[in-house]
Amino acid sequence: MNKTFVKTTNVKNFIGLVENLQTKPKNIPKMGLVYGEPGLGKSQTALWLACKYDGIYLRATNLMTGRWLLEELVKELDEIPRYLTSDNFNLIVKKLKKEPKIIFIDEIDYLMNNYKSIETLRDIHDETGCPIIFIGMGLAHRKLERYKHLYDRFSEILKFEIFTVGDIKHIFEQLSEAPFSTDAIEYIHKKYNRFRQLVQLINKLENFAKDNNLAEINLEVIQQIL
Repeated sequence: MNKTFVKTTNVKNFIGLVENLQTKPKNIPKMGLVYGEPGLGKSQTALWLACKYDGIYLRATNLMTGRWLLEELVKELDEIPRYLTSDNFNLIVKKLKKEPKIIFIDEIDYLMNNYKSIETLRDIHDETGCPIIFIGMGLAHRKLERYKHLYDRFSEILKFEIFTVGDIKHIFEQLSEAPFSTDAIEYIHKKYNRFRQLVQLINKLENFAKDNNLAEINLEVIQQIL
């Protein structure tokens, strides 16, 4: 299996969202929201973009408090967390004003019931003007609507959609060393639509093709195996 980052339609739209946030005028909020069902590549894309744009990627966790969140951000800025929460906040603002960075907050759903954490991220955005992108699950946009003054700051919102036939064809072309026929791709699209599932499937079918000296994996082969 080839090791490469596949740019699906969702990925391309995510890239567009980041670029749109970066080019917005100063008087326009630079907060973004990316949401969708699990297994469509949101986290992997956020990590890739954080590396691409030299940004900060932070994954929220269950029970994370505002203090804990600030400490993790301080560490991502290569600083040692201070004892006082206010000192950590001021340090983050100072560092980001000096060297602006895009901030990706993944698993934002974990912070939904923590008003202080959500508000702290909004304050960091307002103080620094740095783009902050929330990444969450399928109902994240509905949950965040509770925070009206925060939700109004989302100038870019993107939903990760299920893969199209074209996406799956592209994924298989990029990752698989064995070619797949069009009817095989269409059959797979009807049954599988999670990136993790597709990767496991490619690995399984690739090994079968090698063991049986197959030049191509077609629908007949797929139906025998799956």
